[in-house]
Amino acid sequence: MKGFIPVLSACALALTACQPAALAAETVVEAPAAKRVSKESGGLKTAVFAGGCFWGVEAVFSHVKGVRSAVSGYHGGSAGTATYKQTNSGTTGHAEAVRVVYDPEIVRYDQLLRIFFSVVADPTLRNRQGPDVGPQYRAALVPMSAEQREVASAYLAQMKASGVWSAPVVTGIESYRKFYKAETYHQDFAAKNPRHRYILRWDAPKVAALKRLYPTHYRASFQRD
Repeated sequence: MKGFIPVLSACALALTACQPAALAAETVVEAPAAKRVSKESGGLKTAVFAGGCFWGVEAVFSHVKGVRSAVSGYHGGSAGTATYKQTNSGTTGHAEAVRVVYDPEIVRYDQLLRIFFSVVADPTLRNRQGPDVGPQYRAALVPMSAEQREVASAYLAQMKASGVWSAPVVTGIESYRKFYKAETYHQDFAAKNPRHRYILRWDAPKVAALKRLYPTHYRASFQRD
């Protein structure tokens, strides 16, 4: 398959290279409902989420009702280094991230946050998620408006005080910089490659957890970009 070799190197797919991490299971947690409910109106909204390998982040949000688009890309660095090969070095400042366009009349930003921290990202990990290690795999919230920033700040504070996580919550908020869309072979990867070993091991369980924990938000079809 064209692009298969670079994809294998993406997101630490060589199991022999990250076997110790691959042996550990990711934790699914029912994050608390937000006390600070987001109040957004005026049509579709956009937010950016970084949560490890963007295949899984994209896969989960693409199954959420009200999400119109989920695009994999790079956030936090410059245009000149916004490629997978360079970002994978961990020195560009970029994080693998997903730009989510959603309808707040169907799913609110605070509900997206709850889903994100329940089934996508472990907020207690710094510069890693699942088997993927490095600053390019950090978890971060990237609000696109003052309202989103207030909701995100309040929710992180609520998470830290909740006692739900046994380790300290270290995920933070990053100011928005330009988002760079990732290479074509990364887009809709889980939908195009449902039997891929990385998808089966790490990302399909996240989608299954979304369905189990939040059935009213779950959409069986994958919203392709």
